[in-house]
Amino acid sequence: MRLKLCNILKQKGIAFVLMGLLVAEAPFLAKKTDKESASTLSHYIMGSLYSRRGETDKAIEEFKKAIAQDSQAAALHTRLGLEYIKKPHDLDKAIEELQQALKLDPESVDAHLFLALIYASKGEDKLSNQEYELALTGAQKNDPQNIDIYKGLGEVYLSQKKLNEAVNIYKAIIGISPRDPEAYFFLGSIYYDQKKIKEAIQEFKAAINIKPDYAEALNSLAYLYSEESINLDEALVLVKKALEIDPDNGYYIDTLGWIYFKKHKLDEAIIQLEKALGLTADAVIADHLGDVYLKKGSIGKAKEKWQQSLGLDPKQEAVRKKLEKFLKK
Repeated sequence: MRLKLCNILKQKGIAFVLMGLLVAEAPFLAKKTDKESASTLSHYIMGSLYSRRGETDKAIEEFKKAIAQDSQAAALHTRLGLEYIKKPHDLDKAIEELQQALKLDPESVDAHLFLALIYASKGEDKLSNQEYELALTGAQKNDPQNIDIYKGLGEVYLSQKKLNEAVNIYKAIIGISPRDPEAYFFLGSIYYDQKKIKEAIQEFKAAINIKPDYAEALNSLAYLYSEESINLDEALVLVKKALEIDPDNGYYIDTLGWIYFKKHKLDEAIIQLEKALGLTADAVIADHLGDVYLKKGSIGKAKEKWQQSLGLDPKQEAVRKKLEKFLKK
């Protein structure tokens, strides 16, 4: 969809991994008081220190030593699995450790969460979804007010285009945290994808009311207005505010150019869209430029931009038809 949900998901995926790193720093609750337990805890602490310093190999060795002394501690296997996640060629070892953790503690939210992230990175959507759902079940049981797990599951549903399931998740988040602007933003994005324009507008406005400097929501509402050719003056205000926050965002500049096009300000539109394309090589931006040049009467430049658009995304049948129509002119 044009609201750049796929890019947002990539960013949130990284943030979600980092959130998981912090969760996994929790103590593993060794209950023994003998020297062996103290030594296990010492290796765990050293492993955590090495991990924080980015010395992954040393951290792995320390966690292995801790496990050698207490192989029944599920959290230790989870922590070792997390270190292996940092090494792209050791994902199988990470899976092995996390599965061992789940044998010892089937309700471990962290282990299910990290497995979900691994499977998602490997493109195994079904397994990723299953693990997120198990993580959500555990989170609901142990900490029903923690919305981070809900957000992770919502993002999995979005990546798999299970929009109705995603809607239910984000509504659940709003039920727990009515002032969470991100939940309203993702709901608006889903509704826009489903062509529910009134609902999308309502959710974007809710996100902006809660967080007035929410650049993504400001741009998304502005772009929606431009696509629907409504409220163009308001759209201009919204996107200019987004650009005050993030002035070099090619997608926001594209929105500005597209609004100028819809307002029949073709020269301003070309300036902004050329700038946007220079910052962000995006098929839709190139297509927009083609449309503006056509309106301007520059058929040669229009064809050039449509060809560029198809080069960036060959699956655009609408662009291909436009190009074929004007190819001989």
